[in-house]
Amino acid sequence: MLAKYEKTVGVMGGMGPEAAVDFLQRLLTAVDAKDDSDHLHVILDNNSKIPSRIAHIIEGTGEDPTPILRNMARNLAHVGADIIAIPCNTAHHYHGEIASAVEVPVLDMVSLTVSRVAQSHTGARKIGILASTAVTQTGLYQKRLEEAGLKAVLPSPEAQARLLEAIKAIKGGRLNESHRADYENAAAALERAGAEVFIIACTEFSLLGPPRSIGKPCVDALDVLVRETVATARAN
Repeated sequence: MLAKYEKTVGVMGGMGPEAAVDFLQRLLTAVDAKDDSDHLHVILDNNSKIPSRIAHIIEGTGEDPTPILRNMARNLAHVGADIIAIPCNTAHHYHGEIASAVEVPVLDMVSLTVSRVAQSHTGARKIGILASTAVTQTGLYQKRLEEAGLKAVLPSPEAQARLLEAIKAIKGGRLNESHRADYENAAAALERAGAEVFIIACTEFSLLGPPRSIGKPCVDALDVLVRETVATARAN
């Protein structure tokens, strides 16, 4: 018997736009459907004009995106979203502000991902983080992992800088083999540093998939968000 999905999903996209499209494709794949009407009702605000999170968090010179993010959530709720998903790890730095702007649930991809790692990989203690510099600088995953009794293993400053360049290249449609190599090399270095499980904590890296240079399991935060979105949208 097919599951029924009665709750409307609001998606705060545009960070970057391709990641939001990837999220929607994964939602389609995750749903057990035989016809159009079996799929989720999704409302997407793919707003590429949100002020740069990198400029605001890392450089300290950019406009605060919080007001626009809060307004996006309000608009989605106003037009019928019962739950809201944000397919961007960095944007979860503002999760509390976004969630406080609406009365509908705003799924927390970071907390959900850490819970998945803790539950699915009970023997692991060191978790490699492949993320944007904004995510590592704000400690989004480090704090949650520490609360779960786990330790984050982060790239060196040099490797993290190269990862940021790879993220910018993906956003700008300029990805080349050098960027892919930087992604693979960063992951391999984390494995050598003791990482037992990896979190793909950037939706641009979700587009690349798990690093081929490692032999350890990977948990993609975007997949975790997809799974929770589908589960939450089901009829009670």
